[in-house]
Amino acid sequence: MNITVIGPGAIGSLWASYLTEAGHSVNVWSRSFDEQIRIQRDDHDAIELANNNINQLNNADVILVTLKAPYVTQVLSTLVEHINSDTILLLMHNGMGTASDVQQMLPANPLLLATTTHGAYRPSSKQVLHTGQGKTLFGAVNESGQQCQFLVDVFNHALPTVDWHSNIEQALWNKLAINCAINPLTALYAIPNGHLGQSQYRAQLDSVIDEVCQVMQAEGIEVENSELHASVHDVIRATSDNYSSMQQDIAHQRLSEIDFITGYVVAKAAQHRIDVPSNTKLYQAIKQIEQSW
Repeated sequence: MNITVIGPGAIGSLWASYLTEAGHSVNVWSRSFDEQIRIQRDDHDAIELANNNINQLNNADVILVTLKAPYVTQVLSTLVEHINSDTILLLMHNGMGTASDVQQMLPANPLLLATTTHGAYRPSSKQVLHTGQGKTLFGAVNESGQQCQFLVDVFNHALPTVDWHSNIEQALWNKLAINCAINPLTALYAIPNGHLGQSQYRAQLDSVIDEVCQVMQAEGIEVENSELHASVHDVIRATSDNYSSMQQDIAHQRLSEIDFITGYVVAKAAQHRIDVPSNTKLYQAIKQIEQSW
């Protein structure tokens, strides 16, 4: 297939590499002005991919969008006229809230959402490291997206395991809840994930999880409070030495995904008239840090 990856950061570069290896024609769209981009995955031979090629974007069967959430609508709005109405759009990023804008912008296109637990790290602009095996879930946003379940087989052949989720909102909310618990706290206190298991963070962490659970239940998402707490602590233990993406963004004075993680929960809570003081304080604290730059 002809596949364009918009936003070849760590996850985008990882998928671009594996999809190319699986025999697909892959190109990328990035901030670089170079006509080609070089990507080396781990110790494999480097590949050269066309960059910012309008013709290949026009002919794309699939556009995999791995931009950070704050940039999805902004970038796609500049490319709308070059995207064929039959092209499948696949959004893969942390946080929630971009799908409605994309659907409004490109109403005819099949639209899918994805979430992945694969780990990737980009030590340089030309290298990506596959730091952890994981699982990827696809799900449809619109009716035409429901007709694209075959894409699971395409991507599973490149980087397993990929499965179809009939209610992708459930999967995305589960991941969002974990991100809400870990990301802003690690960013605010400049700590690795594992430190959240220490007693001084317990009360704040528990309060954040309790509030998110209330919002999820109000949204009709099946979730048990005790199970959500257990899931968060499992991830904290499993990724104890890791720094969250938001912690890294704040440390390097980059725009974070706070609006699409904690901000999304705070907005949904307001719709349901649920008080979420712990999440609201965290949201305001991260926004204040960003605005201070």
